[in-house]
Amino acid sequence: MNVAIRLDRTGGLSGQIYRQVRDAVLDGRLRRDEALPSSRELAEQLKVSRNTVTTAYDRLVAEGYLTSRPGAGTFVNTLSLTEPAVPQLPAGPLTPRALIQSMPVPPDFGTAPEFDFRVGAPDSRLFPFAAWRRLLSDQFRLSAVGTGMPVEPAGHLGLRTLTARHLRMSRLIETDPRDVLITSGVQQALDLIGRVLLEPGATAAVEEPGYAPPGLIWAAQGARVVGVPVDEHGLIVDALPDDARLVYVTPSHQYPTGVALSLRRRMELLAWARRHDAAIVEDDYDSEFRYTEQQLEPLHSLDRGGRVLYVGSFSKVLLPTLRLGVLLHPPSLRHALHAAKFLTDWHTSLPVQAAMADFLEQGLFVRHLRRVRRIYRQRHDRIAAALAGPLSAHLTAVPSAAGLHLSAMVRTTTAAEALIRAQAAGVGVASFPEIAAAPADPPGVVFGYGMIDESRIDEGLVRLQRCLDADQPGAPGAQPGRVSRPPH
Repeated sequence: MNVAIRLDRTGGLSGQIYRQVRDAVLDGRLRRDEALPSSRELAEQLKVSRNTVTTAYDRLVAEGYLTSRPGAGTFVNTLSLTEPAVPQLPAGPLTPRALIQSMPVPPDFGTAPEFDFRVGAPDSRLFPFAAWRRLLSDQFRLSAVGTGMPVEPAGHLGLRTLTARHLRMSRLIETDPRDVLITSGVQQALDLIGRVLLEPGATAAVEEPGYAPPGLIWAAQGARVVGVPVDEHGLIVDALPDDARLVYVTPSHQYPTGVALSLRRRMELLAWARRHDAAIVEDDYDSEFRYTEQQLEPLHSLDRGGRVLYVGSFSKVLLPTLRLGVLLHPPSLRHALHAAKFLTDWHTSLPVQAAMADFLEQGLFVRHLRRVRRIYRQRHDRIAAALAGPLSAHLTAVPSAAGLHLSAMVRTTTAAEALIRAQAAGVGVASFPEIAAAPADPPGVVFGYGMIDESRIDEGLVRLQRCLDADQPGAPGAQPGRVSRPPH
């Protein structure tokens, strides 16, 4: 053997011998039929036990790199390895598709700002951990003594049935439990819809400004994604492209503006979908948190033509890390969606689904909603009062009576710069482009109240107002000129 073996005495010696001989075979330094030293000879040469070398040789023989010939010795295998004609240069690292490479990944939530007005999550401190822990432990015990067979792709039948009942009571939605699909979050529901309905090159319409993941998911699947503007009545139906195969909307609480899709627009959108043979994806975002008695019926309830696919989330209401989503679909898509779900992950975690079914059955979900809705409403009203009062000189509030955030439009460019300094001062507000697929103009800002305690709201808004007031001409400490964005 013309390959030197050097051992690092701090690691596993047998493994080092194995790796160095294997690499020598793969890159052609050891040629086919070349003889290796006997285990005794190599052990003496390397000053290791013979058993160490024998272990490495046995593994190399078992994996096909070497072959042992009784009475002759150990040789490089001639059967499975071919000799390279010329040394091969490394091809370099694998490169992903340019489209995927250009897509954003969410940053680590990291350390919470001192005044946490970030959007996108409920208050985890309000989650009934003790009750959930009990239910989940029970389900893990049951699954340990069960048959071990996985659930069908559509999900736990009990959870699907109870979800249908809950939506009938809370949102006036009538659906067959067979047309309820449990997903690993809303994003998986959107992915499944794209797989089933969008051919490569098909057009998908999304709100602009709007929730970014739908457009990113469908673009990654090869669709052409078109942004459609939103006004004070919601999505502008007249601006939809004629060739759109599906349209994504957040009618109950538009993300990020917070407006509701008017009844007239809802009826126009349903009529448009029928005329153009298109589907509507209704994301009932934050509908569980409504602070007035008046509410508009979901598109799903108004639909008479089987055009609406309804998506919702238990995670956004309870705890984001649960990753439990719901997809209501027309019967015509049942088989295709179940097959697509099977292909992606077979099924969502069964113990978690079963625990969620118990959570609904025992009334714990409704009890939790009543409690947190009262708390979130107090936070909502406190921020709304500030936007209507001291902050109104700089920001124009967008009326909203639902959800876990309030939005406002910035009146001046200097106010936009002040928001950047407010972030550096510990006030965790965000602009539309930071949290959504949105144009930079007109600038909007979002006040989330899912994660901030009510006692922290006033001081956070006072700090924000100081930053805004300082930008007024002649104000003490006013700083003219553009301010660069601090890293975060």
